[in-house]
Amino acid sequence: MEIGHSVSAPFAGLVFGQLGAEVIKVEHPDGGDHARGWGPAMEDGASALFHAMNREKQGVALNMRDAKARESLLQLIMDRADVVIQNLRPQSVEALGLGAAELTRRKPSLICCNLSAFGGVGAMGSSPGYDPLMQAYGGLMSVTGEEGRPAVRIGVSIVDISTGLWSVVGILAALLERARTGVGGIVDTSLYETALAWMGVHIAEFSASGIEPRRHGSGAPQIAPYEMFETADGSLMVAAGNDPLFAKLSTLLGRPGWIQQDSYRTNQARVVHRTQLSAMLQEIFRTQPISHWRERLSAAGIPNAPLQSVGEVASAAQTAALEILQQVPEVGLTTIGIPVRFNGERPALRLRAPRLGEHTKELVPGG
Repeated sequence: MEIGHSVSAPFAGLVFGQLGAEVIKVEHPDGGDHARGWGPAMEDGASALFHAMNREKQGVALNMRDAKARESLLQLIMDRADVVIQNLRPQSVEALGLGAAELTRRKPSLICCNLSAFGGVGAMGSSPGYDPLMQAYGGLMSVTGEEGRPAVRIGVSIVDISTGLWSVVGILAALLERARTGVGGIVDTSLYETALAWMGVHIAEFSASGIEPRRHGSGAPQIAPYEMFETADGSLMVAAGNDPLFAKLSTLLGRPGWIQQDSYRTNQARVVHRTQLSAMLQEIFRTQPISHWRERLSAAGIPNAPLQSVGEVASAAQTAALEILQQVPEVGLTTIGIPVRFNGERPALRLRAPRLGEHTKELVPGG
């Protein structure tokens, strides 16, 4: 059961739904999940984002502040739920009598997963949070973008979505433990912890050196050359991620002497001298179109990729080969299936996102 809104908890519910679980989404009858209004609307009035995050679910609408409705929800949990996922603010869920401790007391086999902003502990434990706030507070923005320019947000809700994934990991582990013991339990994760997890390498390197990480645009601080270059007609990512690949690149570009120079012989040296190296590479790559460079780089075994738009990604031959695009029933919307296959088969998309309260009468007697 998902008592969730926005992105993190709904994404967790979506993953379980695509894996075959029966997922019941609980919303407030007055407007429901705020994400219903985020972005362009489909014919039913709900946004494309809402449909992308809430397919594979049934939906009930209950005012949890109403005692009768709340009791109906509690009974539904006792009768039907193996897992409850929720991302309400900690004090709100506790005040409603829907806290994990109370639910698992009443039903010891139940697994409850709390997705909060800051983890429910500490001075900020009960503070609200959204993905861009965590990208800022958790340091992701400090290492994203170009040096000397304003910080930028990663263009997807990476903290929200990955928090949903961490909750799935925790719940699956708890289900395995319950299979062994018969007892459920409480899983806790948060947006801030997820942001910190993304920053693990940067924090380790800061611990080792005491030097604050810089922004490297399309590049990576540990490897050079490993970045985007402008060609005569577009942008090309080149990843010469080790010394043998750089030797191949140097030869291909007509600069075999580079690999003999102390400044470029090893990756560690190239990282130190990345500014000079990148400038020389950029001058060369700008002389020819992407097709020229892709053909030569690929033939030499040097990893490379053009910068594609969303439309190009959706129509790419490799995307089609993976059969990962899925059509949402009754909605006319194309979305992405989960990036996992079992015995060569990807889970099919079964259900569109529920209309607000669509299954209340069916699932909640008197609801």
